[in-house]
Amino acid sequence: MIVATVSAAGVPAEGASFAPVPWWSLTKTLLAAAALRLAEAGRLDLDARLPGHPFTLAQLLRHRAGLADYGDLPDYHAAVARGEAPWPDDALFARVGPPPFAPGRGWRYSNPGYLLARRAVEAAHGGDLGAVLEAWVLGPLGLSARVAAGRGSVPGLPDYDPGWVYPGLVVGPAAEAALALHGILAGGLLKPASLDLMRRWHAVGGALAGRPWRTCGYGLGLMAGVMKAPEMRAPLFVEGHGAAGPGSVGSIYRDAASGRTVAAFLPGGAEGATEAAVLAALTRP
Repeated sequence: MIVATVSAAGVPAEGASFAPVPWWSLTKTLLAAAALRLAEAGRLDLDARLPGHPFTLAQLLRHRAGLADYGDLPDYHAAVARGEAPWPDDALFARVGPPPFAPGRGWRYSNPGYLLARRAVEAAHGGDLGAVLEAWVLGPLGLSARVAAGRGSVPGLPDYDPGWVYPGLVVGPAAEAALALHGILAGGLLKPASLDLMRRWHAVGGALAGRPWRTCGYGLGLMAGVMKAPEMRAPLFVEGHGAAGPGSVGSIYRDAASGRTVAAFLPGGAEGATEAAVLAALTRP
């Protein structure tokens, strides 16, 4: 288990790991932050319908656009296991199938939805996702993490093609994952109105089996809710994102009360284990 803690002042704790790890879906939080910054600059309208689609960028970023996911597709996992090249965008959407609900009428976690959000952000910036995040998030926060590109670019997975992660995959030091979340939520990267919009979450469920969540919801690229481990006297309200992919899982969350942020990564395993490690670090004196 790799655990890195960042103080409310944005300082990594002594011994915080800087080992490189795949950040998996924490990339969604960075993508949402980039979209908000582009909107601040007048280069994106989060509430306008995307050309040719019935939903807005904000709905995509909140997983409320009505798009399905590829996580349940056996063909997807089989193609990844065989080492095939990632499907083109149109082939992906053909396999995912029709929308399960109308935009704004429900909630479903959707990686293809974030692919469309990625394309919109890339078009607004005029470059690929690596250039977008370097210009609007990673660079301003002074971080070395980068978007993985090509086989061999994901730590621990020499034969894995990160193109299978359609929203994009950031790889970087574990401590920087905590620093990135801290910078977005507390470091002044976003204007107050944008940060408020990002943190405005939609409730999506209650307790999750085998995990410390008691209530959970989703904002703009941001998971949020209440967690409580059996040994805790009181629950914590946290904000951040989970991170799960081939060979590793992670949890990156900030305690809204103390301002501390913790990133925990584990080879293999389940997100519940990393969430428990985050809570243990957040409640440590």
